[in-house]
This record gives sequence, C-alpha cells and structure tokens, in this order.
Amino acid sequence: METKTIKNRYDFVFLFDVKDGNPNGDPDQANLPRVDAENQEGIITDVCIKRKVRNYVQLKDNLSKPNDIFIRQGNVLAPIIDNTLGNTIPERQNNLCKDYYDIRAFGAVLSVGEKGAGTVRGPVQFTFSRSEDRIYQAEHSITRCAVTTEKEAKSQEKRENASTFGRKSTVPYALYRMHGFVSAVDAMKSGFSEEDLTLLWEALLNAFEHDRAAARGEMNPRKLIVFKHNNHLGSARSGELFDKVQIVKNNELPRSWGDYSVTINKSMPAGVELIEML
Repeated sequence: METKTIKNRYDFVFLFDVKDGNPNGDPDQANLPRVDAENQEGIITDVCIKRKVRNYVQLKDNLSKPNDIFIRQGNVLAPIIDNTLGNTIPERQNNLCKDYYDIRAFGAVLSVGEKGAGTVRGPVQFTFSRSEDRIYQAEHSITRCAVTTEKEAKSQEKRENASTFGRKSTVPYALYRMHGFVSAVDAMKSGFSEEDLTLLWEALLNAFEHDRAAARGEMNPRKLIVFKHNNHLGSARSGELFDKVQIVKNNELPRSWGDYSVTINKSMPAGVELIEML
C-alpha cells in the first residue's frame, strides 16, 4: 500500500510538566537540571524530546521497517549506510528514508562510511522546551548501604552503619513549553507521510509513559495544540499562531498543573485550522 506524503504545513505547541524529577540533566553542570544562565528558566533540549519520540516508535514497532530507528544505542551507522542499496546518493537517501522513521521525520547526517549519503533535512523540528517560570535546582543527599569495591568495603569496616553518600538533583515542579514545526516541503523530500504524522502525535502524547525513572519523577503531557495550514507553504506565520496560546500563573509558587491557566485565542487566520489534541 502506497503511503501518502503530507501536503499541509503544521505548527504546534506542546505543554508538559515535571514534578520532583530531573527532565534533562546538564553534563557541564554536574547533571543539574538545565537552566538559562541569565534568568534561571528551565531548559530541555530538542534532542531530549526527539529521543523520547524515537524510543516510543521503537517500542511500538519493534525496529521493524518502515519504522526502524536509525539513531539508537548499539547502532553502528557507517556500515548501515554503506550496505544500503543504491548507486547514487539520492538513491541511498531514498532507501534509508523508506526504512527509518527518525530519518523521515528528523533527518540525519549520513556523510559517514566509505560511500556516504550526504544529509537529509527532516520536516519535523522542535525548539528547546522552556519552563514558564524560574526553576529551583534542588539537590538531595542520598545514601547507599552497599559498596561497589573491596577497597571501599575495607574503608568502612570500622564504621558502624557506614553508608556511601551520593547526590540527586530535581526540579520540585515546572511547566515546560515546546514549539514544533512540520514542513510539507521537506516532507516531500523525505517521504514523511500522513501515517508518520499520526505516529508523531501519538509518540508525543505517550513520550513519558514508557520513559519512567526515579530520576525523572513525574512527567506528563498537558496540552498539544496543533495549527494545520491548508497548503504546503502555510497561511500564517508560526509566531503569530504561537502567540494565540497564553499561559497565566494562578499561584506565585506553582507546584501543580492546576496552578496555571491556559487560554487559546480561537480566532484563526484564513486557511488555518486549530486542532486541540489534548
């Protein structure tokens, strides 16, 4: 069955929150939750959310084509590219796009290996997610009664109830906002289809359900607001549409989703359809 490449441009706003967790640690800052150094607003990188989308698709389709995942742990990329059928770069790109969901969606740098296949620009792009307010980077001391080495065990022999100490960093609560874009122009090049788009929305709404960990606390999607244009170029500027989603703080110290109110100006420019998926 032949898939149908998307013909419409989309812009979207994705709201999600975290409670008592570290949604995206910064390796340059001892894995503390990422923040804007100037105003202390929380930040989550685009690649962090893309990873969760990839993981969901991998779990759902079990790495089967056409929804295999190219960028994943354990994959050695150069041999995959070299072994892809095609005598030219466009042919290899086309075959890689057919087999891998994340290449069709997000694109990939394929210029590695003996053959190389250039670069594919994906139609789906995310911004960094940014918290609505300043976040507090809470640090907690934790203990462990077990030890990892014999040397460590001997050093604790003379200490009663000795424990190993560690640190854990969390955000008490934060609401994050991410903007996204789906280009029909780039979709024509990668083959990103209507089925792929449906899977993208599904993956975003379920991104945190199968990514639970003690370090990430409680993460939940709260709103997915999609603006569908009636053509491939778009009928309005994305910034104009994003401004129609306003968030108001109802509590000076927000500690839950209920401490915010989200309003959407539903008066759309001609040629734009508003779709509230959550």
